[in-house]
Order: sequence, then C-alpha cells, then structure tokens
Amino acid sequence: MSDPVLRLSNITKRFGALVANDGISLDLARGEVLALLGENGAGKSTLVSILFGHYEADEGAIEVFGRPLPPGQPKAALAAGIGMVHQHFTLADNLSVLDNVMLGTEPLWWPWSRRESARRRLLAQARRFGLEVQPGARVADLSVGARQRVEILKALVRGARILILDEPTAVLTPQESETLFATLGQMVAEGLSIIFISHKLAEVQRVSHRIVVLRGGRLVAQARAAEVTPAQLATWMVGHEVAAPVRAPAARVGDIVCELRGVSTAPAAGAGRERLAGVSLALRGGEIVAIAGVSGNGQAALAGVLCGTHAAAVGEVRYLGAPMPRANAARVQRGIARIPEDRQGTGLVGDLPLWENAASERLASAAFSRRVAGLRWVRAAAARAHARHIVQRFDVRGAAAGLLDAPVRALSGGNMQKLILGRALLAPKGDAAPRLIVAHQPTWGLDVGAVASVQSELIAARDAGAAVLLVSDDLDEVVALGDRIAVMHDGHLTEARPNAAWTRESLGLAMAGVRDDLPPAPSAALAPAPASAISSAT
Repeated sequence: MSDPVLRLSNITKRFGALVANDGISLDLARGEVLALLGENGAGKSTLVSILFGHYEADEGAIEVFGRPLPPGQPKAALAAGIGMVHQHFTLADNLSVLDNVMLGTEPLWWPWSRRESARRRLLAQARRFGLEVQPGARVADLSVGARQRVEILKALVRGARILILDEPTAVLTPQESETLFATLGQMVAEGLSIIFISHKLAEVQRVSHRIVVLRGGRLVAQARAAEVTPAQLATWMVGHEVAAPVRAPAARVGDIVCELRGVSTAPAAGAGRERLAGVSLALRGGEIVAIAGVSGNGQAALAGVLCGTHAAAVGEVRYLGAPMPRANAARVQRGIARIPEDRQGTGLVGDLPLWENAASERLASAAFSRRVAGLRWVRAAAARAHARHIVQRFDVRGAAAGLLDAPVRALSGGNMQKLILGRALLAPKGDAAPRLIVAHQPTWGLDVGAVASVQSELIAARDAGAAVLLVSDDLDEVVALGDRIAVMHDGHLTEARPNAAWTRESLGLAMAGVRDDLPPAPSAALAPAPASAISSAT
C-alpha cells in the first residue's frame, strides 16, 4: 500500500464567510481503505464534492495517479478513475440492471446500442469481485443489497480505481453488510482504493486501514485504524469526550397507551412494499419498543398510521383506551409526539424562521394563539419564548436569540433534529406532556455526539413514563435502545419480544423475511462482534 493514487494538497473552500474546508491535505495509497470521519457540518461532503468535480476549490490542487485533476469537472473525475456510490441510490427503478449500468456511457449519435458488449463487461466485473447480478432484472424488483451491488458495478464498469462509499451500510441487513465487507476485501486485494464514509465507528475500524478526522473544516487527526479506539475517534470528531447513553431495564412498565389491532393499509402508488398487512402491536408507558427492518418494508406506514399521515384500511388503532383521534392537531393536543423520518421534507419548513417551526405543530394551542372575533391570532411572544426554551434545553447550536428569526434551513442536520426533538418532547404550559412518542429514524445521518444526545432524550422520556416507538434502520440503535424488539418485513410485523430474546443473526434473518420463530437467546448474545480489519483477511 505504498503507491499513492490520490493526493489532495491544501484544499480550501469558502461559502461566503463560512470556511467549509480549510487547507486540507491527505493522500490515498493503492489498495488502501481510508475512512473519512467527522461530525455533521465538518466538511466531509464538501471535500468529496470537490474531489468528484461538483464543487471547485478556492485553493489547493488534486492529483490522481500522478496527474493533475481538472477542477469542477465530474467528467474528468470519472475519466481519471474516480467512482462514487451515494448513500441514497441513483438508480432508475423502471429500468433493468444493464440499462442502469449503461446510462450515460454511449454517445447519443451512435446509430445503435452496444448492449451485448456492455453485458459482457458487466458480468466480467461481477465475477471478478463476487458481485452477484442479473443483467435483465428490473431494479424495482431488487432488494436493497442487490441495488447497492448495481451501484458499485456502475462505477466499476466505468473504470473506477478509486471508489468513494458514502454510508454504504445504512440500509443493509447484517448479512448484507457482511457480504459488502467481503466485496471490499476482494477489491482491496485487486488493488482498488476506497474512501469509506460512515458514522458507525465499529465498522469503520473493521474495514479501514487508516482513518482521517475532520472537525470544523480542518483535518484534526489521522491514525491507523488498529491503533485507535472508538472513544478516541468520537473525541476527535466532536472535540470532547462523548458518553454513550446506557439503557437500564425499564423500571416500571405501565398500562397500554396505544394499540394496533390487525391494521392493514393500502399500498400507495409507487411505494413498493410500503404498507401494513395485519399488524398488531401494544405500546406501554415506560418502555421503548424498537422496530427493525430494511427500509421500505412498511416502517413508514406504521409511523404514519400513528401520526395521521397514513390511514388504516382495515383494523383498529386505539389511544388511551379510545379510538385514535382523526385530526392530527387533536393527536398532538392529546400527547402524541412525532419525530419524522425526513426532517427537511416533512419535519420542518426550511424557509420559515426557527421560532415558527418550534410552534408549528401547536398553533391551535391556547399557549400560542387566541381567538378574537372568530379569527385565530398567534401569540408570537409566547412562541418565541418557547423556541428559546427548546434552544437552551436541547443545545440547538447556531440558533442564538438573534437567530430565532433566521430560516431554519440555515441549521445543520444535527441541530435541525434537536429542534424537532425539543418541539416533540417539550409541551408548552397547559398542553399534555407526551404520552406516546413516534421516533422514525431519529438519528439518521447524525454524528456520534448528536446521536448520543438524541438517544439520551428518548431514554429520559421513557423513564418519565412515555411509550416510545422507535423505528430505525440502524440495528445497533435498535439493540441499544429497545426494551422490546419487533421486525418488519413486507408489511408484516413479528411479535415484539424482549431484547434478550434476539440474537443479531435472528434479527438479520427476520429482516430478510427468512424466519421469525427462533428460540430466545442469552442477553449477552447481542454484544458487538469483535472488529477485524480487511487487511487481515486479504
């Protein structure tokens, strides 16, 4: 791993007064896996965008295989052998695997498509790296793991020798993650170089040879993966020690707060398997019920039924012993708090100021409005005071008193999530405290410090007597927080069993729809597996 294939020298990028990258220099060797870490807003995305040609650096230079890389030209990056697999796949669901791989590789003026030649190249790369693929399969019919293989093959067929992987295991089952790690090992053995971006510190140590850490736009640390601990990495990322939240067993489980009885929903157009099929589940006060599963198997429909964005076609939903209120405002008033999956799309209104977003779900509350002559008037002073309370209580940074009027889109992703969490958990005076909290992907894409903060708040809400439904694609989070765990696959939900009744293997099998009737396992079975570097296997 001595031959340099990539060198970034003094890369600096400014957006107005913000310095997103500040004099970053690093290199990548042939056959090396380099992990790129940093908290939200540290500059990782900007740096990768410069490398791939989406942004042009204000200062600095990039060399690929000893040659200068023209700035701001994605086509030049591709020609130089740089490929990227994004966290959110960029595939056309209605096309075949082969069509997706071929998109953009042939000039429009060619009189015919060279499909057979492309098919041979695709299968050759698939055999070379052990990536099972069916060229004629429609992408919409593939599993998440198979779609990721297609994304990787797209880059390899285009001649990628340097591969950037952005959160590659975020939506994979444990078994699919193991398959990916084996593929990465084969790539390294073949001489490919990989930049690996992830917030999962255990897997970073497992797959990488070397780790670099960004903070505040600067490169603050780098080390060999075998020589650092997750705690040290977390400290480098956020600038101080991060204490992971500890979920003690539920001290007192109360009565049923919410119950679903045989609930089914009609699948929405284009939603694939996003539906419920005869789901029954009881949520009790003082416990966290965690739902595991591969994204798109009905988790969004489950959260939506409780939050009012999906309707139950069959079955019954009861809340505090009565039918679930139909109006969303009534649900909020009665103590149902939601932390939506998409914080920017459905959680917040980016162009509205922070204080309006903080009060947006409770505008009908007497705390924030009053009726005069049949019209409802917003009590802006009370809403602003409540927003300031959320900012202080949940450490929403970048939202000092003078910035309460700034558009909420100016916040980082982690601070947006803390604002949503505060809005959900802090009821204004006179309103009911949350009795049911529906947390859908509450730590999606957050850095280790923000993750610890969000998870601690959910545990505290549970200990205060709330019923918490946690829906997460992150199996580590499910295991760490769930008092009971259930698995969703193709709209069906397994029994919610005690945490100790599951192993990682049984969870992974249930997530794949193989079986959900495995016997209980000792509580220690969910301990993290020991890390092992790819280099040791190759």
